[in-house]
Amino acid sequence: MPGLLTSGLATGSGGVVGLILGLVGGGGSILAVPLLTYVVGVSSPHVAIGTSALAVSVSAAGNLVPQWRAGNVKWRCAVAFSLAGILGALAGSAAAKAVDGQSLLALFGVVMLVVGGLMLRKRRGEGDPEVRLTKASAPVLLPWLLGIGFAVGLFSGFFGIGGGFLIVPGLMLATSMPLPMAIGTSLVAVSAFGAATAASYAVSGLIDWPLAGLFILGGVLGGLVGAGLGRRLSQHKRALALTFAGLVILVGLYVVARGALPLLGATT
Repeated sequence: MPGLLTSGLATGSGGVVGLILGLVGGGGSILAVPLLTYVVGVSSPHVAIGTSALAVSVSAAGNLVPQWRAGNVKWRCAVAFSLAGILGALAGSAAAKAVDGQSLLALFGVVMLVVGGLMLRKRRGEGDPEVRLTKASAPVLLPWLLGIGFAVGLFSGFFGIGGGFLIVPGLMLATSMPLPMAIGTSLVAVSAFGAATAASYAVSGLIDWPLAGLFILGGVLGGLVGAGLGRRLSQHKRALALTFAGLVILVGLYVVARGALPLLGATT
């Protein structure tokens, strides 16, 4: 069992991720691996990724319920996208476990820089709210859903992140559904990809279960606080999102530096 300090840091780190999710509506899980590695002190990058994947999956499943009640989940599209993505996530996680931990962290930092840059862009909300996956629409929609789903799942599994920043635009590209429905539907895929990645890491003994439980607990508490603050600061959502994007870029630079320095030292 983790000590008192480690337990507090894990719960607090989960709270930070949950707070950001509640305030901004997404993207907080990208900080899970750096927090587990550099704040909580998880020594193995692979354990940090496996533990993060489990926490992300549970968090997404919890956030799915209100989106479903609001009618923002296109279940047939979600299932097709997720089934293809699970195969991709399993392949991606298997590949990641074969990569050196420090190299993996450096690559993860690069991903954070890309994600931060994408977050600076304003999303468009247009689309067709009536889109459905049926026998008539399947010849058009299904190849897109399966192809994009597999590619995003591969990426998500490799880095142990939810991948919502790719899933949302991927669903919009594949089906032309509007942004609110893409966000709601994406949670099915985020939960599925995270579960598949976590299962792969669990088989290899690369999940710290007590830390995962504490991280999830902190995420729930932070999410409740973040949701309340988000309602009060609803008029400043764009400013909050831009601030968070800047934070992701700064943390990404730090992770790249921390991950690359040991590699540079090994080559000299």
